Amino acid sequence: MFFSISGLIAKAQFSDSTNYHINASSTGSINKTNNETAYLLNNNINLGIKKKSIVLNSSTTWLYGKQNKALSNNDFSTTMNFNLYKTFPHFYYWGLVNYNTSYSLKIKNQLLAGGGIAYNFVDKTNTYINVSNGVLFDQSSLVELEDYNTIRNSLRLQFHFLIKNIVSLDGSHFLQNSYSRKGDYIIRSSTTVGLKIRKWISLTTALNYNKLNITQRENLNLTYGLSIDKYF
Repeated sequence: MFFSISGLIAKAQFSDSTNYHINASSTGSINKTNNETAYLLNNNINLGIKKKSIVLNSSTTWLYGKQNKALSNNDFSTTMNFNLYKTFPHFYYWGLVNYNTSYSLKIKNQLLAGGGIAYNFVDKTNTYINVSNGVLFDQSSLVELEDYNTIRNSLRLQFHFLIKNIVSLDGSHFLQNSYSRKGDYIIRSSTTVGLKIRKWISLTTALNYNKLNITQRENLNLTYGLSIDKYF
């Protein structure tokens, strides 16, 4: 669905000769019976730039769907973030600003900003496993509840596996608890499987789950389509 507070998963594929990365995907699903029609469109674009010890990323996602002509999803997210590699190998600092709006989760506006630390437990071309933790300031305007702000802990597990340069498996999973509001937590989970049909074009299946406990809203979306992934 939405929420891309992660940067580009395959950071490990940057090298001395590759300083730019673009990833774009368009996926969707259609279900039609005699009496019901539903469709879902999920569009993503990610850009990455590597300069010496800094990696800059931007990510934008838009999910739109209808069921029986009634709006079910109109969810937008955009993120700017950086990774700073200034200490020991496989460790870095991160910071980000993220804006979200979601019809399905009943969020009018949400601004998240903060930073933290991360460590790559495995950092190879075909295998990448990363765990990060940090603190985010959350300023939210909700559809049915009062506007509020809170400080959240943000724990993330991120991974990338490339099997025989053909099949890829990518995941980014978050748990974000409020420090001050009991029962206020966010779960965000995204898993993507890709099958390369050309060097930089893949058939893609994406499974996304999101839950915002304060609004008692959640969604689960499975989409499929094409993605473009290019380093240069």
